[in-house]
Parts: sequence; structure tokens; C-alpha cells
Amino acid sequence: MAQAPVVSERRTVVDDVFDHLHEQIATLQLKPGDRISEAEIAAQFGVSRQPVRDAFSRLANLDLLLIRPQRATEVRRFSMREIEKARFVRAAIEKEVLFRAADACDAAGAARLDAALEQQDIAVKAKKVDVFGRLDYEFHQILCEIAGADFAFDVILEEKAKVDRLCMLGLSKEQRMPDLVMDHRAIADGVKKHDAQAAIAAGMKHLSRLDETITRITASNANYFEHMND
Repeated sequence: MAQAPVVSERRTVVDDVFDHLHEQIATLQLKPGDRISEAEIAAQFGVSRQPVRDAFSRLANLDLLLIRPQRATEVRRFSMREIEKARFVRAAIEKEVLFRAADACDAAGAARLDAALEQQDIAVKAKKVDVFGRLDYEFHQILCEIAGADFAFDVILEEKAKVDRLCMLGLSKEQRMPDLVMDHRAIADGVKKHDAQAAIAAGMKHLSRLDETITRITASNANYFEHMND
């Protein structure tokens, strides 16, 4: 496990432990099914076990850790039911966002989308997966703001977080960033042209990219997924 960062004086210990572990889980430094020790993390940070326990609880609430009495805590494996639920909710929200964005997009909104796409192209050329991941979030946030529904991004953020680890596997192993930029460009074109149906069709194709990733990962790393008897 990577060296723990120095605890900041301006943040709570729980925040620092949570952020450190969240980053390791999200970037797959800690993989699905990996065991994680409360005592070891406490020793790394030089703190008592209580703040670590609290950080574990927050991660469990995000379905990132599996905490079971008298058994080792594990990084939660992927749940197909939760993945399907997250995608269903996100698709419903994205459709409404794109419908509204296509209606409301003005010159300023179009310029923001163009600038976002330019930054994504730079990240792809540099093969900066982590940077692209951040820009991906920002692109969807811009769409929500153009739609006049910035609150919708809170829902998208929550649901997107549930499949981010899968997306990271897809990006790192399949080098799908160019395809995702192409999707973003098609979405932006539809929005800028006030063509809601084209934007929505491109958005749904974008979400469906995860299907191939799931197929590949279940074939190569079936142990990353929960089984009915787990």
C-alpha cells in the first residue's frame, strides 16, 4: 500500500483517512476483494482506530467497502444490480439534462463546451487518464449548468461514482479515451444545434460504452464481481 500522506492540520483525521483510501480504491491501487486492516491504516496515519473506523463507515456507505462482523473488511466487489441501478438513474437524469441543454444553449454555453472538448483532446494526446477523468466530470457538469439544472449534477456525480472503478479499468486497459471524446463531441454538437434528440442519442450511446468494459472484465477478472452467495 502507498505511503500515507501527512495529516493536514486544517482537516479532520477522518477526512484525510477517507480521502486517502477513496483515492486508492477509485484508482484501483486497492482492488475489488482486497482486504484492508483498520489497525494497519491507523498505524500508517499514527492515529487511534476510531477515526479510521469512521472513515471506513463513510466508504461503506458509498458501497466501496464491505464491513462484516468478525470478518475482514474488504474493498467491495462490483455488484451488477447496483451497476444497473446506477446506470438506470443516470440515464433518466441525463436525458432530461440534454433535452433542457439543447433548448437553452447559447453562444456562451457553446464556447464552454468547445473549450472543454479542447482540453479533453489535449489529455488524450498526452495519455493522461487521471486528467481525462476529471475533465469528463467537468463536461457533464457544464451540460447541467447550461440546462439550468446544476442540481442534477449532484445526482450524476453520485451515480457516476458507483461505476468509476469500472470506467478506470476500461480507460487503462482498453484505451477508450478517444471513443469517449468522440461521444462528448457528438453530445456537444447536438446541444449546440438545439437538436435534443441527437444529443440524447449520443448521450445514451456514451453510457452504453460500459457494456463492453463489463464483458471484458467479467471474462478476465470474474473475482472483481459479487456472486449471489457472497
